[in-house]
Amino acid sequence: MFARAAMRGCVLIVSAVLAAPAAAADPLAGKPLNFAGVDLSYVNEVEACGAQFRLNGRVRDPYELFAESGANLVRLRLWNAPDWTTYSTEADVTHSIERAKRAGMNVLLDFHYSDDWADPQKQTIPAAWVADIDNADVLAKHVYEYTRDVLARLNARGLLPYMVQVGNEINTQMLRRADSTGIPIDWTRNAKILNAGIRAVREAVAADGSHPRVMLHVAQPENVEPWFTAAAAAGVTDFDYIGVSYYPKWSKLDMTQAERALAQVKSRFKADIIIVEVSYPWTLRDAGDSASNLLGADSLLRGYPATKTGQQRFMNDVVQMTLRAGGVGVVYWEPAWVSSRCKTRWGTGSHWENATLFDFTKRNELTPAASYLKKIRGLQP
Repeated sequence: MFARAAMRGCVLIVSAVLAAPAAAADPLAGKPLNFAGVDLSYVNEVEACGAQFRLNGRVRDPYELFAESGANLVRLRLWNAPDWTTYSTEADVTHSIERAKRAGMNVLLDFHYSDDWADPQKQTIPAAWVADIDNADVLAKHVYEYTRDVLARLNARGLLPYMVQVGNEINTQMLRRADSTGIPIDWTRNAKILNAGIRAVREAVAADGSHPRVMLHVAQPENVEPWFTAAAAAGVTDFDYIGVSYYPKWSKLDMTQAERALAQVKSRFKADIIIVEVSYPWTLRDAGDSASNLLGADSLLRGYPATKTGQQRFMNDVVQMTLRAGGVGVVYWEPAWVSSRCKTRWGTGSHWENATLFDFTKRNELTPAASYLKKIRGLQP
């Protein structure tokens, strides 16, 4: 997730015990319950632009590097039919899932249901569906068929993801016109769309008989309880995980307040929490590219300076906050979106290099904050 004022990202996931667990074989059976994750949606693109990643000075494959560092989950975004990039498409995601599987990690596939970034401010309907924007039944049919068909094609290659996200930061009305802002959620319409996507995920069955888990995703802890209360009242109850974005820059809550809010969600919805999208700057400098950094001094919490030590302390405390609130995992958003020759619509380079898990002053050496991956799983860092 990347656009707030054109770009952004962050999340927490909360697994709801409202849905029955799959009775068939579980890809995570025998593995640690806790999810230690990384969103690697940008990796293929920055590697094509020459980016490299290092551990102890040695160039490493980022998927293998994160798996060895403790990651067991990779999150990947999917756009419907973008005409401005060849990445985060179905073909690109297929390649990424193959890489994740080879490295021994499970996958969370994030359907944006848009041709572009979807976030709390922007939920733009795909161009192919815009003629049906006022017909909720037809939109639900589009969402169902698109989700079903993508998962079927992945399943045919043995790449069915472990989790599927039905929408990205869906705080507001889904499948809106590009210029619409501030409109209230029509829950009759929204519920039809969401339940159609959920039904498509539920119908997918891997060769071993397992089903993907379903996640719904809302940005910022303070918005979770009211959104899911409204969703449940509208008949949206069949999900396994609640996704929640948490960034100090965009949340009204500090870490203590966020913990209380998430604990309340767990108490009310009997849900486990996974932070699947969170990041923190290790510096306020940039790499000298022309892409301005999104996370600056306004993204810092007191006690957590923009240093590698501060980043590590922040991530360690996020892990502890999540566990105390009843959570079972943490996923870092775009830890590998390093500066490169790649262009965005706003500059050349990365808008995130100061908040990755790689030190650009040391040729993209892994930062100590990556130790959260082992901490969240209860492993020795």
